[in-house]
Amino acid sequence: MTSAAPTPPAAPTGTSSSDLPAGAPPHRLPRAAPAERGVDAAGVLALLDALESTPGVEPHSLLVVRGGAVVAEGWWAPYAADRVHLLYSLSKSFTATALGLLVDAGRVDLDDTLVSRFPELEADVTDPRSRAVRVRHVAAMASGHREETLERARALDPADLVRGFLLLRPDAEPGTVFAYNQPCTYSLAALVQRESGQRLTEFLRPRLFDPLGIGEVGWTADGSGREIGWSGLHARTEDVAALGELHLRGGRWGGRQLLSPEWVETATRSHVDSADGMPNPDWQRGYGFQFWRARHGYRGDGAYGQFCLVLPEQDAVVAITSQSPDMQAVLDAVWEHLLPALGVPASGERDAELARRLAGLALPPLTGEGAPDLPAQLAAGAAGVELVRAPGDAESSGDQPQLTSALLRPAGDAGDAGSGAWELQLREPGSVLTVPVVVDGWAEGDAVAATAAWRGGVLAVDVVLVETPHRLHVLADLTAGTFTARWGTRPLHGSPLTELRCPRP
Repeated sequence: MTSAAPTPPAAPTGTSSSDLPAGAPPHRLPRAAPAERGVDAAGVLALLDALESTPGVEPHSLLVVRGGAVVAEGWWAPYAADRVHLLYSLSKSFTATALGLLVDAGRVDLDDTLVSRFPELEADVTDPRSRAVRVRHVAAMASGHREETLERARALDPADLVRGFLLLRPDAEPGTVFAYNQPCTYSLAALVQRESGQRLTEFLRPRLFDPLGIGEVGWTADGSGREIGWSGLHARTEDVAALGELHLRGGRWGGRQLLSPEWVETATRSHVDSADGMPNPDWQRGYGFQFWRARHGYRGDGAYGQFCLVLPEQDAVVAITSQSPDMQAVLDAVWEHLLPALGVPASGERDAELARRLAGLALPPLTGEGAPDLPAQLAAGAAGVELVRAPGDAESSGDQPQLTSALLRPAGDAGDAGSGAWELQLREPGSVLTVPVVVDGWAEGDAVAATAAWRGGVLAVDVVLVETPHRLHVLADLTAGTFTARWGTRPLHGSPLTELRCPRP
């Protein structure tokens, strides 16, 4: 780390439930006006402008903490404060925190070899380099492999990814080269679950989640029952900010030392050079224990723009969720607009303007033209219109879900040809996702929202899986009885539509 942890503020006391909007989760961090914590609201407003106007960036939430208090927070509807969001590889930083708890407790040594923690694999893992891989190496993505090993490890052992990983001979001596490599993190997660006898979420509940006030979370598990560690955690934006604030304060939360300062310093400094093969500047600054060093501070991040930015010099944390293929553009916007606004004399003149802007954030609905003459099947009480995949659509690349058919039908008594209130059933083998549809607006269901518009006689429907970053673009041609479906960003776990949500018991 470049500097000592800032002096902790008063213990987080939260905001009383009477101060919260209906349905909002309770706060864990105190709130303050930007000017009270030396934040220029104009910089936050400029950041919002940039996030909303930059190609390749679709913001879902922003939460800024400075001096231990939240000074700006907003969600672009239909995303909301009380919704969990898939964090993708930002999950890795939570997995590293679980490892840190075991290291602090003396139950794991960073110099243990990985194979020694899985003695049942000793006889199978015979290569000297594989046997030399230590816990600290996999924590730093420095196992000696020069590229991602996930698919090769799965091919070697579909049932035990740790075994498949250790059977892959490293290309170089462990600790000498960096490669962003999912089985490294999976092995850490498996080690925590082996040592504790609990899933990651069970282990972290009393040790991290409850102390930080983190409520419902869900973590994707594999066929062995292990939560995968390298991805798959669903949590709220303030949960992400709380993890960053814990690390910013050297592992201290209020009056409790949850992580040792020594672990935080070790986990967040660079252990391996990450510049080779990384074209973007914020990925070239070195890698810690499941944290990236950055041009400013350090961070956890996940695919499509899930960020936990920790800025010790500015005494700040920034949490962002989004659907952003251009992740560097998100960071560039933060560095250009927000960073200069942190820790400066602020008049507060624009604080109220910022509060209004944050309260009204929303993703724009689809827009189009007037409805065409609709078939009788969309009148109230009718059965609806059956749709099949358009010729050639299903044979395209993996940018599409494996849908077999669809049905557009009136939504109960409210659905008729004039109102444009319907349900769209999207059918896959063994599952059906039902999506509420309203033309020229948003409709929300259980873990799904949609917006629709008529375009050239075709009904365009954007289906947003609101517990993930993802959006599906559907075009329904009611005259031809066909539809097409394409992802805006492709889900990385390849689940059916009905499973693209937080895993719950």
